[in-house]
Amino acid sequence: MGKINDMRAQRARTWEQAKAFLDAKRNGKGILSAEDTAAYEKMESEIVDLGHEIERQERAEAFERELNAQVGTPITSRPETAQKGGKKTGRASDEYRKAFWNQLRRRENTPDLHNALQVGTDTEGGYLVPDEFERTLVEALAEENIFRSIAHIIHTSSGDRKIPVSASKGEAAWIDEEGAYPESDDAFGQVTIGAYKLGTIIKVSEELINDSVFDIESYIAREFARRIGAKEEAAFFTGDGSGKPLGILAATGGAQVGVNAASATAMSCDEVIDLFHSLRSSYRKNAVWLTNDSTIKAIRKLKDGNGQYIWQPSLTAGNPDTLLNRPVKTSAYMPEIASTAKTLVFGDFSYYWIADRQGRTFKRLGELFAPTGQVGFLGSQRVDGRLILGEAVKVLQQKA
Repeated sequence: MGKINDMRAQRARTWEQAKAFLDAKRNGKGILSAEDTAAYEKMESEIVDLGHEIERQERAEAFERELNAQVGTPITSRPETAQKGGKKTGRASDEYRKAFWNQLRRRENTPDLHNALQVGTDTEGGYLVPDEFERTLVEALAEENIFRSIAHIIHTSSGDRKIPVSASKGEAAWIDEEGAYPESDDAFGQVTIGAYKLGTIIKVSEELINDSVFDIESYIAREFARRIGAKEEAAFFTGDGSGKPLGILAATGGAQVGVNAASATAMSCDEVIDLFHSLRSSYRKNAVWLTNDSTIKAIRKLKDGNGQYIWQPSLTAGNPDTLLNRPVKTSAYMPEIASTAKTLVFGDFSYYWIADRQGRTFKRLGELFAPTGQVGFLGSQRVDGRLILGEAVKVLQQKA
């Protein structure tokens, strides 16, 4: 911005000089000599060139902001802009959105369309999803994926994200008079989050694509969410960190075992209570239970020492069921009760970080499925997930 301001100041000075030159060099009839005309045109050319350079610098800065901004920022950060009629730019613009969907439908193939899509072109020839559609995808993923509603989500642009973690805390100690102060240092570790590629091909018949009644945007959003959400959630639970995120149930780097059940086929009320208290109180205030729906059937039957059921159903729409007064969420990707299975998880899942690499991309595969009268849409995203602090989540493991 400083360089642009300097050029603006220089252009203003040049213009003042040009005006003064005109006033001084015009003859009685207001005409410049050939020599003075050449001198003036040189100053005028400098003013025009500075103006063009300022425009180029402003466009470059706008592109830089667009590329560095989180996807969806114009929608989520400044919703009032759309309400007040503010003009959207970049991938949030109406022009880009229209061009994106026309490109997928192949309704147009004009220079204007490709010019509009330039702001979203990636290095592999795909187009970044428009901001509004990106927001639809994220919302749809959250509905399909339990983890996205409770985990901490960050956005990365490139490279690995290195997260410093305090592994242990130093301690104070009582000291005798004139005694030496004990040395006690904090220990720090580091967790790295990268990005793994997850993709799918959605096939749509040519008839549906060309049918203006068919809402291709909604269909792709729903189908992409269903497929990607299922694979994501499975990895966030059981992923081994090899080509996919490291799951919460991983033996190394996953949640800590808080309770070992006495049975391979059942759990007791005392074991559930022990799991609750195995988590430090500072984490319990934001903690959530996660388990399989079939395990809930067993937990519903458990009573405490006073004969009260420890599982309580929700009485208000929108509020989850509770177990020992903490919310319960279920997922088909949690293991059912079986030998050595980790069947019940309790913890603060904000310490599980999901890293979304900026920009989900779509590509149209126009020829691959042409013999069957279909068009493919290849959707992909890059994502990673990892538990940052092991002590923030505890699991109950069935007996071997």
